[in-house]
Amino acid sequence: MKPPLVTVGLPVFNSSRYLRQSLDSLLGQTYSDFILIISDNASTDATPDICREYATRDSRIRYRRNDQNIGNPRNFNRIARLTTTRYLKWSTADDYWHPEFLQRAVEMMEANPSAALCYPQATLVDANGLDPRPYDDVMHLIDEDPVQRFLKVVNRIRLVHQHLGLVRMAHLRRTRLLGTHIGSDINLLAELSLYGKFIELPQRMFFRRIHERSGSWKRDDALHQRKHYFGSNRRDERLPTWRMDLGFVIAVQRATLPIRCKLRIYPTLAKRIVWHRHALIEELMQGPLTLKRTLEADTEAHGRATVTRSDR
Repeated sequence: MKPPLVTVGLPVFNSSRYLRQSLDSLLGQTYSDFILIISDNASTDATPDICREYATRDSRIRYRRNDQNIGNPRNFNRIARLTTTRYLKWSTADDYWHPEFLQRAVEMMEANPSAALCYPQATLVDANGLDPRPYDDVMHLIDEDPVQRFLKVVNRIRLVHQHLGLVRMAHLRRTRLLGTHIGSDINLLAELSLYGKFIELPQRMFFRRIHERSGSWKRDDALHQRKHYFGSNRRDERLPTWRMDLGFVIAVQRATLPIRCKLRIYPTLAKRIVWHRHALIEELMQGPLTLKRTLEADTEAHGRATVTRSDR
């Protein structure tokens, strides 16, 4: 029997309200040959019970529970490092999917080996799955030139959910994965675009739930973001503008691109830094040692993801 091509990764934290619908939409995919890894970020509600119930019923599910809340980005990265299949499809516990998404995405990725990811158009819904609003993405990046793809991500990105599509692991492993700062999903997409194309399916197969407990709600509310993004590590809150802007620079430096290509990107990144100068200065007032230690912590976080406890 051939091993599956796909891992579906579901990071969860106190997700009991929407978790069953999310799991049903994943397990009900017409393309069914996949492993589903659930990484529970030390939930305190009914989430563990629901996960164990589903794992008992479906042999494709691998349920793992962290001893403490390591924050949303680290939980996503943990799943990536557990993935051994050709493709990874990250998912979220409050959103849901059309049953044909995986089938169409696998077909598209298998037919286009230069593609780094394939994602569908989205529909935004409210907390109850009502009030559907079509959302038009702008990340159909099929340029041959990686510089053009990178600059389009940096300049065009709005709502970020393209990384929840089907991602080619050979390309994802070349990136630094998600950083621990707000906006690190944009950094990841930009870096991934240096290694492959982004294919957008025209069908609306992703239903993104916008509600007051989601991580994308109130992005300027520090308390809300602390609760839903950082976990128990307070260092993750520091210097978000520095970490995002320098994250783009580091991605370009690390990429296996000719120097002439990198020189085409740096002016745009320099303009971003100038545009953000007031925020950067304000954050730097915390002290240069804080910046140094925060960047060192980022490097450590990118390089470490161990699972502390496993359950089935």
